[in-house]
Amino acid sequence: MTAPETDRLGRTRPAPPPRRRRVRAQAPVVGVVALGGGIGAVARYAVSLGWPVHPGGFPWATFWVNVTGCAVIGVFMVVITDVWAAHRLVRPFFGTGVLGGFTTFSTYAVDSRQLFATGHAGTGLAYLAATPVAALTAVGLAAWATRRVLERRQP
Repeated sequence: MTAPETDRLGRTRPAPPPRRRRVRAQAPVVGVVALGGGIGAVARYAVSLGWPVHPGGFPWATFWVNVTGCAVIGVFMVVITDVWAAHRLVRPFFGTGVLGGFTTFSTYAVDSRQLFATGHAGTGLAYLAATPVAALTAVGLAAWATRRVLERRQP
């Protein structure tokens, strides 16, 4: 067992838990993030198979996946912070895992690079600008709309 530590002001803080206990406490979180991430990534891959990008074309599948995922996280965050006392693993499973696996910065970057590399700079610039603007707008509007709907449901 380790002795308590003292901070700069001389206050005593309890010793941190042993490493093994910290790792064991985080194992469920890591597990649900991994499970959710797998589900989200498979869903994103399914969308890309159903809506392939034509060479030089605007990558609509990735664009709408990112915008939709951001809108869903806007709704989700309002619901779990303002309405529902969710289990401690719901947020890492769905927010970080499923939606993190579903949305994709890496594909956005690869799509952009591919557009520039193949001489479609105009489309690449439009995609680079439109994706973050649309994604941020989606999360903001979804959170705002969710709060308005919930306020109207109050007696």
